[in-house]
Amino acid sequence: MDWYHYIALVMIITQLLFAIQMFRNYKYVLSKYQKKRASYRPKTVLIVPCKGHDLNFEKNIASFFKQDYENYLLWFVVQEEEDPAYGKLCQLKKQLEQNSKAKLVQILIAGKGQQCSQKIHNLLHCYRNIGEDVDVMAFADSDICVHSDWLSHIVYPLRKENCGASSGYRWFIPKKNNLATLALSSVNAKVAQLLGNTHFNQVWGGSMAIRVETFRKLGLEKIWEKSLSDDLSLSISVKKARLKVAFVPACIAASYEITSWKKLFEFGRRQFLITRIHAPGTWWFGLLCSLYSVLGLWGSIALAAYGFSINAKYQTLLVGLPAVFFLGQMGRAILRQKMISKVLKEHISRMKYAMAADIIFFWAASIIMLVFIVSSAIGRTIKWRGILYKIQRSTNTILVAKAKP
Repeated sequence: MDWYHYIALVMIITQLLFAIQMFRNYKYVLSKYQKKRASYRPKTVLIVPCKGHDLNFEKNIASFFKQDYENYLLWFVVQEEEDPAYGKLCQLKKQLEQNSKAKLVQILIAGKGQQCSQKIHNLLHCYRNIGEDVDVMAFADSDICVHSDWLSHIVYPLRKENCGASSGYRWFIPKKNNLATLALSSVNAKVAQLLGNTHFNQVWGGSMAIRVETFRKLGLEKIWEKSLSDDLSLSISVKKARLKVAFVPACIAASYEITSWKKLFEFGRRQFLITRIHAPGTWWFGLLCSLYSVLGLWGSIALAAYGFSINAKYQTLLVGLPAVFFLGQMGRAILRQKMISKVLKEHISRMKYAMAADIIFFWAASIIMLVFIVSSAIGRTIKWRGILYKIQRSTNTILVAKAKP
């Protein structure tokens, strides 16, 4: 065999191994998401940072009041009373507090952050106000809507000593089926599919929990004081301590969204730029995987064409390579959409176009993701929730450069 035949064989084997891992993740999700978690109920404070009005804001916030968990405190936190979210939170508190199992509902005002991101500043403000009797801190973003058993699931893995943190993930559901929003849903779905019972899990800050004792042992208060990302810095600290990040399938949360191509690019670049600064190893891994996905598909087509042009031997092998890439990537898209149709079945009517777009245009989502990663290789400035941040050093110290008017 010639050199290109060996390349084809290696790429086919790699694709098969990747398909096996994605199927294992799929089986893991389906085996866990319907479990009942009632045996471990430590005292927990659920912290929800808010800024402005997200889509479905009232419905999302209401879902945190409706947790079927007897031993929790519910704290919302904003930067200032002038934030549009503050008045709405006060209104919802009056409406929903009486029928909630939450022992105490508070709306805290954190003030303006200085060295860390505003979100982390808000979270640290809450942390510094918790009592000694609180065992667990759970965190959720205001743009997700969670099931009533979300809190019991996100807390449950922390019963094990080797579990440093637990995490769910978001699933973007288009509020409007324009191309940019469909692309956002597809790209995010590709990332979500990588999570399972593996050592590669990362915490996602919009749905995560950690024991207060672990938070203190890892020195996360000091780390967060100079960080931009709450979840990546937490993930790195947990793994350095040789603790596990547990992915909780039942905590995959619906997030309704409408975006434009400009906002989509800003979002994608921001996510990967933060990753490049906080976790360069993860960024390089993502870049190589993305290059492999895109160049593997289109490069294998070129390799097959080259083989035909020179009348090479083993042409079946060369033709099989692009077929394996195409069918493998489409198969993974089908698998992740089949998975989410079960986990978030109550949202399936809104997901039909996004599901079809992911299965048919999976190859386009791979290219878009590669564009995000490559674009994040340059610069240190991002815009997040109306605030412009400039990352000063690799130590994650940042400067709040300008607030949006």
